[in-house]
Parts: sequence; structure tokens; C-alpha cells
Amino acid sequence: MTEDQQLDELALLARARVLDQGALAEIHRRYYTAIYRYITFRVPDRDLAEDLTSEVFTRLLSAIRDKNAPQNTLRGWLYRVAGHIVADYYRKRARQKETELSDSLPSRGVGPDELVDLNLTNEALREAMGELTEDQQAVLQLRYGGGLRFREVAVQLGKSENAVKQLQLRALATLQRTLVARKGMQ
Repeated sequence: MTEDQQLDELALLARARVLDQGALAEIHRRYYTAIYRYITFRVPDRDLAEDLTSEVFTRLLSAIRDKNAPQNTLRGWLYRVAGHIVADYYRKRARQKETELSDSLPSRGVGPDELVDLNLTNEALREAMGELTEDQQAVLQLRYGGGLRFREVAVQLGKSENAVKQLQLRALATLQRTLVARKGMQ
């Protein structure tokens, strides 16, 4: 995000804090598709993704009304809330003992062809993701699910760009090792 874009986002956020309808509509127009894509990447179907995406914007409106609106980065806040909403969905679903989960995460170490060859299930991938630290999961979700650049992920997570690159590298290596090991056990 360029400095001008960041200033524009802050101005838009300031207008939204006073419930300016034009600003709220612009936020929805500007970010809905990106947040929807991020969530679609992490949940089993598009209708659910639409519902969860709507919840992100509902929470933004609630945060604005409660004077808890994001202060510095609207985009980052929306992605963080989207991540929490998806996590809440899976926690609730796990409690209901439904087993089919649909997470998929492309990795450079294990590409699409290799994933097919490994006959991985969504459950195996979800379990492999569970082997990662929270920071590693967040980096992969923001990079692959959210399409953010390293610099943007660094700002979002409060880390240096190099730290984010290292987290991604380690996460992908761990995923590859875990998935290959699980395939060997089948």
C-alpha cells in the first residue's frame, strides 16, 4: 500500500467514524471483494463465505458505533476480524462434531500436483496447519488467503518484513514435512 493509499484509507476511516454513509459505502465497495476472497479460501462454500463476509462488515459498523473503530489500518483490521470470524465458525462447527472441513493452502514446497499425488484430505491439511505456530498460520492466511504482500503482513502482525519472510519459509517447510510424513503413514 502506497503512502497516498494509506492516507486515503485513514481519511476514509475518519469519515466512517462519524457514520458518514458515503464513507461506509466506499469501505464496503473497496474491501468487500478482497475480504470475500480471503474467506472463500478458508470455508467450504460460497454462501457461507458471503455470510461470514457480511459479518465482518457488521462488526466494523458495531466497532464504529462503540467507538472501537480501527485507528491505523482499516484493511488490516478487516482481515484480522475475518480471520477471527472464520476461526469462530470452525470452533463452533467442531463442537457440533461435523468433520468435513475445507481449508486449502497452496505451498511452494508442496504444489497442486504434489497435493493431488499425496491424496490429502482437507482434514489432513487442517491438522497439518495445526502444527504451525499462530504467527506462521497468520502469515500463510494473510499471504495466500488475503493476497497481502510481505510488507503489508508485517504491518498487520507488527513484525519486520524479514521476520514475516522467515515465518513463511518455516511454515511452508513444516507443512511439507508434516504432509509428506502423513502420506508415508497411510
